[in-house]
Formats: sequence, C-alpha cells, structure tokens
Amino acid sequence: MAGDTVASEPVLLHSLDTLEARGESLPGILVFVQCTSPFVNGADVDGTIRTLITTSSDTAHTAARTHTFLWRRGGEGRATGINHDAAHRPRRQDREADFIETGAVYAMRVTGFRHARHRFFGKTALHEVPAVRAMEIDTPEDLRIARALAPMIDPSLQIPPFPDPLHAVIFDFDGVFTDNRVWQSEDGRESVACSRSDGMGIEMLQRAGVAMFVLSKEHNPVVAARCRKLNLPVQHGVDNKLAALRDLARDRKVGLEHMIYVGNDVNDLDCLQACGLGVVVADAHPDVRFEGGLILQSRGGHGAIRELADLILARTPKNP
Repeated sequence: MAGDTVASEPVLLHSLDTLEARGESLPGILVFVQCTSPFVNGADVDGTIRTLITTSSDTAHTAARTHTFLWRRGGEGRATGINHDAAHRPRRQDREADFIETGAVYAMRVTGFRHARHRFFGKTALHEVPAVRAMEIDTPEDLRIARALAPMIDPSLQIPPFPDPLHAVIFDFDGVFTDNRVWQSEDGRESVACSRSDGMGIEMLQRAGVAMFVLSKEHNPVVAARCRKLNLPVQHGVDNKLAALRDLARDRKVGLEHMIYVGNDVNDLDCLQACGLGVVVADAHPDVRFEGGLILQSRGGHGAIRELADLILARTPKNP
C-alpha cells in the first residue's frame, strides 16, 4: 500500500485489522488527519470529534464556507453553472453558503466504517473551519503558496528553527557573496562587488566557532581570492553541488540536518532541500525563492550574509 495511487481507506482499514489481529481493543472513533493540510491545528481535530459526538453522526469532517459560483465545462466547450442559476446573479455574500471539504480532518465511528469500507456513511456532519485553514498541498505550486502564507498565518514561523547543534554553514558564491553581476575587461579578467558587512558577518561567525565552506559552480580566481581573504575553505568548479555537500558532510562526520545551506539559483535547489535549513537571499530566482525555509530580507552582495550571521548568533546555542 505504499504506492503513489493508494487510497486512504485501505490504509485505515489495514490499521484497524492489525490492531484486531494483535488482540487489542478497537477504538470507538477513528480520526484521520492528512499531512497535505499544512494549517490544520489541534482545535480542528477536537472540533471534528466534538461535532461527531454532539450531533450523533456517523462521520464528520472539516469544511470551509464558500460563496463561490461553480461552473462545469460541457460538450463543445459550453459551460454550465452547477451551484447557481446563471440567469440570477445575487451578490455572492447574499447567496446561501456552500461548504468545501478541506481534506484535513475526518472522524468516523469504527464499526460503521469497517462495515461500509469508506469514510462517508450514514449521517455526515460538518465541522466548519476558517477558509485560511482549508488549503491542501497537491502540487509544487501549492507548496510554494503555503510556504509564502505560513508566516502570515503563524508569525512564529517567520524565522524557522535553526539546526541544533549547528555544525556548518555552506554558501554558494555568485548571487550570495555578490549581486550576481560580473565586470569583464577586454583582456578577459573578471571582477565582482562584495559587501564588507558580509565580511564582518563571516568574521563574527568564525569567532563564534561556526564552521563555514563555499561551494561554487564557477572556476574563477576571483572566487578563490575572496575566500582566501576571508579565510574560508572553498571548492569551485563544482558541477554537482549536492554530491560535494554529501562528501563534505561525510568527511566531517556530521549529518546534513545539522547544516545550513545558503543559495540563490536553481543549481542550489537540491542542497537547499537536503540540509537542515535552506536559506535564500531576497533576490533569489523565483523557482527557488520558496524552497528555502528562510528568505532573507537582504539581497545577495548587499548584506545577506551579515543578516544571516546576526540571526545565527542570536538564535543558535553555542556549539560545545
């Protein structure tokens, strides 16, 4: 049942069958909370159970109020209103509310569920939740939207937890230490602009004993020169950053979950997702902007590293 297309009911029934086979007492009520609903909270779970009991229902689930006009495409591209009369258009707020199933919480009486073998049987009741908690994540786009909304729904999520203990911070170079621009002279020499405040941030982290490394796709003397001045170990000309990151973690005998990765573009995506905390600069590419757990307020080359250093030193316990 671990495939991509398995339905929920067989898994729930299997769990109950397993309990019974072990000789354990079956519960009277089964509660199913789906991980694809990121904003569900304890009150939603308690409320769904309470609704099931107080209404003497067989099943209950979370639902959100909506006044949306729904349409369905028919033959020859013709659209038909399915929850309203298309010739009668009252203000949406004056319409009788419909309810959308949020997909977050389901409660059902076990005996009836095992007999019916699906989650909607007998009398079904709705536990209403705010529309903001009705979001489901089914696509990568949904995930990006949820990550953007999360800090607004819960302010405590504006700064995510940092790895504890923190063993290393890994930086991309171009677009993090720099503003992603390069000046090239007629003889082929390249130069970039870096922030002195970022240099101070690096120095502060070094004094605090935080290990740091730079992984850069570019094989350019300017990368080595800047890292040499900052006393930072660097690997440049790295085509597979994730492989290099894993080698680094293995050599240091630490888990990726105890590392922070800082990047700005699509070739940083795997590393951002693999580490304990992914951090992106304010002007990161849109395809990775919401893939990091933390979006800095500063742009690359304009104090982003100093901003991160201040956050690390303020929020991370000192390493032993």
